[in-house]
Amino acid sequence: MVTPESVDVVQRFMRAFQEQDRPTAEGLMADEFVFTSPQDDHIDKQAWLERCFPTADHFDEPAETLQIVELDGIVLHRYEYRVQGRRWRNVEALEVRDGQVTSAEVYFGGAVG
Repeated sequence: MVTPESVDVVQRFMRAFQEQDRPTAEGLMADEFVFTSPQDDHIDKQAWLERCFPTADHFDEPAETLQIVELDGIVLHRYEYRVQGRRWRNVEALEVRDGQVTSAEVYFGGAVG
């Protein structure tokens, strides 16, 4: 069940990624964490920490949240970011259980403007 606290967990998880605060990110991830994106098919927590977590430096600046809502047990997070001066948007669907992120599915959007 998603609660307002679930949105806070997702926001803290995203901030930990942006700030490269691995201890905080790990503490917010359930042991059974699963990540899926067009580039990664159901990778586990350890693989995400090794492969994806260190990529925050690809962004020109921290991502900006456009919308974050709870819907049917999932926190949907739509955000915008810049890479080499070009703006992009993605959406993530994150499940939070007992104060930890159990899964994240990323849907890549296209360039904006």
